[in-house]
Amino acid sequence: MDAIQQHMIDSYRAAQHGELPPPLPGRHDWAVVRDVRDRRRFDAVMAGLPARRRWRTALRELFTHGHHSTPPDNSTPRDNSSCSGA
Repeated sequence: MDAIQQHMIDSYRAAQHGELPPPLPGRHDWAVVRDVRDRRRFDAVMAGLPARRRWRTALRELFTHGHHSTPPDNSTPRDNSSCSGA
């Protein structure tokens, strides 16, 4: 059963009991997303962490912090005198 079918059944039951029908599916999705974001920010503040942090910044720090790949310093030439040549 999908969300629309469930909504139709709930609307029918509400009509039978003289109650208001439930809201349409998906109507309050963005409000829920905002509430979750606000709750995470609140929890961060209570934990003493920064309240705002972009996902892109967090991912960049996760993958680059302490994992810098720098090439070895090849400024000094190698001594090839020990190699025996033909």
